[in-house]
Amino acid sequence: MSTLTDPPQEQFRLSMLVNDTRYRSLTFQAIAALVLALAIWYLGNNLIQNLRAAGLNISYSFLGDRSGYDIAQRLIEYDSQSSHASAAVVGILNTLLVAFLACITATFFGVIAGVLRLSNNWLVSKLMAVYVEIFRNIPVLIWIIIIFTIMTAVMPGPRDFRGADPSSSMVFDLFAFTNRGVYTPMPLFESGLFASAALNWLLVLAVLVGSFFVMRMVNASATQKQEATGIRPNTLFVNLAVWIVPFALLMLVMGLTWEVPELKGFNFKGGIKIGGPLIALWFALSIYTGAFIAENVRAGIQAISKGQTEAAAALGMRPGRIMNLVVLPQALRVIIPPLISNFLNITKNSSLAIAVGYADITATLGGVTLNQTGRAIECVLLLMLFYLTASLMISMVMNVYNASVKLKER
Repeated sequence: MSTLTDPPQEQFRLSMLVNDTRYRSLTFQAIAALVLALAIWYLGNNLIQNLRAAGLNISYSFLGDRSGYDIAQRLIEYDSQSSHASAAVVGILNTLLVAFLACITATFFGVIAGVLRLSNNWLVSKLMAVYVEIFRNIPVLIWIIIIFTIMTAVMPGPRDFRGADPSSSMVFDLFAFTNRGVYTPMPLFESGLFASAALNWLLVLAVLVGSFFVMRMVNASATQKQEATGIRPNTLFVNLAVWIVPFALLMLVMGLTWEVPELKGFNFKGGIKIGGPLIALWFALSIYTGAFIAENVRAGIQAISKGQTEAAAALGMRPGRIMNLVVLPQALRVIIPPLISNFLNITKNSSLAIAVGYADITATLGGVTLNQTGRAIECVLLLMLFYLTASLMISMVMNVYNASVKLKER
C-alpha cells in the first residue's frame, strides 16, 4: 500500500533568476534600478567635476544675503533689507495664493459652463461652446496681457477720486477700483489672543476647520437616523449655529475691526490692495482653465446613463435637483481625474506672472535673485523642488477626494 508524501522542494539556482517566471520580473527590475542609479551617479559626478573645473561650487549660503529689492504684492512683512530666503518665501506665498484663487474660480466657471453647454436652450449652449473654443485655443499668456492691458487702460486712476467733483468714487465708500488694483477693507484684531497677527489668523482658520468637522459629524448622525427611521432630521439650523456661533464669539473676543482704504497723497492708503498684476493673472488663469474644466464636466455628465435622469424625473424631481442630486455626484467620478491635471496646470502656468510684474517664485528666486547672485544651478534646483512638491501635494489631496467619491463595493 503506497502513501502520499509532499513533493520535494526545488532548490534555488541562479539560473532561475532568468528562466523562472517567478523571479524573472524581479531580476529585470533590479537590473533597471541599478542602471538608473549608475546613470544618476555618472551625471551627478560629471556635473561636480565640470563645476570644479570652472571654479564653481554648489552653495546655498546666498539665501542669507540681503536681497536689495522690494516686492509690491506680499503676504508677509518684507523689505529690501530682508534676505533672499525671505524674498523666496514671499514668492512662494504669492504663487500659492494665485494658484489657490484660480483653482476655485476656474472650477466655478468650468462647472457652470459645462452644465450650460448641455442646456436645451440653443442660444445658451452655443454661447458656452463659443466660450470654450475661444479661451482654450488662445495661449494663456495672451489672455494675461490682454486683461492687464484693459485693466490699466480702462480703470480710473487714483487722481480721478480726488477733488470736489471727482469723476470716480468708491463703491459703498469701502471699495476702490483703480488701474493700480482694487482696494478693500482689511480686518484687524484690536485685542488678539496672540501678539503675532499670523497666529491670530491661524486660530481663526483652526476654528473654521473645527466647525467643518463638527458639521460633518452632525450630517453623519442625521444620515444614520434617516437610515434607521426613514425620516431625516432637519440639520439646517444646527449647521448654521456650528459655523456662526464659534466664529462670532471668537471675533467678539478678539475685537474685530475694519481698516477702510483712504485716498492720501497720490494713492490709496490702508486696507488690502489687490494689485493689477494679481487680478490679471488670477482672472486669465481662471477663464482659460475653466474652458478645459467645462469640457471635463460635459464629458462627465454625458457619461451618466439617461435612465438616471428619466427615473428621477418620473419621481417628480425638478431638473435643477436632478442635476445636483443625481447627475453631478455620479459625474464626479469621471470629472475628478482630469480635474487634477487642470489644477496642476494652473500652478505651473502661474510662472507666467513675470509677464505682468507679479512677484511669484519664478520672478523672485528664478528672476531677480538668480540675476543678482549668479547662482543659476541652485536657483533652478530650488524652483524645480518647489513646483514638484506643490504638484505632488495637489495630486495627493485630489486623489484622497477622488477616493472618497468613487463607488464603494460591498
